Amino acid sequence: MTSLLCITIISLTLAGSVYSQVTSTPKPLSVKVIAVLGTNVTLPCRHLAADSLSFGNIGIRVKWTKIAEDEALNEDVLVSMGFHKKTYGSFEDRVFLQEHDNDDASLLITDVSMDDMGKYRCEIINGMEDTVQEILLEVQGGLTDGVVFPYFTHVGRYSMNFQDAVQACMGQNSVVATFDQLFEAWKGGLDWCNAGWLDDGTVQYPITKPREPCGGSNSVPGLRNYGLRDKMSYYDVFCYATALNGNVYWLVQPERLTFDEAVQACLDDGAEIAKVGHIYSAWKLEGYDRCDAGWLADGSVRYPISRPRKNCSPTEAAVRFVGFPDKTQKLYGVYCYKADQ
Repeated sequence: MTSLLCITIISLTLAGSVYSQVTSTPKPLSVKVIAVLGTNVTLPCRHLAADSLSFGNIGIRVKWTKIAEDEALNEDVLVSMGFHKKTYGSFEDRVFLQEHDNDDASLLITDVSMDDMGKYRCEIINGMEDTVQEILLEVQGGLTDGVVFPYFTHVGRYSMNFQDAVQACMGQNSVVATFDQLFEAWKGGLDWCNAGWLDDGTVQYPITKPREPCGGSNSVPGLRNYGLRDKMSYYDVFCYATALNGNVYWLVQPERLTFDEAVQACLDDGAEIAKVGHIYSAWKLEGYDRCDAGWLADGSVRYPISRPRKNCSPTEAAVRFVGFPDKTQKLYGVYCYKADQ
């Protein structure tokens, strides 16, 4: 009788242990990932159970969450159930499941911004053996000291000879880019289908997504090179701006401004109206993000988006170009630049 009782107790203990393993929340595994501002990064997550599964199967749920110190402020990033996937908020259309194999639930984040930094939780839920992993994402300012940007004046496209291009870049707090600088920018994702001067007198343009008007849809990605050109020929230009020795900011005003009013408003604030090179440096090197179109020193209107979202450059991080509007229109605010003292 005693022997039978012992067997019964052991059986109940084992059954309770198995039940506890199935229903308890697994302790998250922690990983640290470092990304460079403006690049793409993959946050790793894999199903750790012995049996392989496919995330395309109905009933398998993958959820990515950005974790706040207060759990009530957690931000949904991506949810996948079967073939249905949904992204949320600032991550909408900017994050994807990697899915290299059936056990891969890694998250690809494109155009990483400073606001992406933080802790993420990956949950793979199948009701039996759930997987929970936590990833700490650290974002660094970048390995380059500057940013390449395409430029043309209010006159229009292909309106600058080589000397005009040199002066245009200088006027926007930058210099004409070198081949190496443009090549690095292309590797970082710069795609621009208008040819521009480089400092060696060649004319080139970077293509990451081949298409018919830009060298042909069957061509490979790369720098399209027109070679050395007559310096009196007319093209756009690629400029290169370095890190700021000051601060770009949106000047809060009670009403919209004409261009002349915008210039004066920055002066009254102890600053100057920002140049195109200033806004690109602040955007690329500092992650500056502002969804308000504002005057710049060349008479253009632009705004910097490092966190793509609905109504604010939803498809990519970029300095958005509105145009060269009539300078007498009171339709825009202004970006100012204040140099360090």
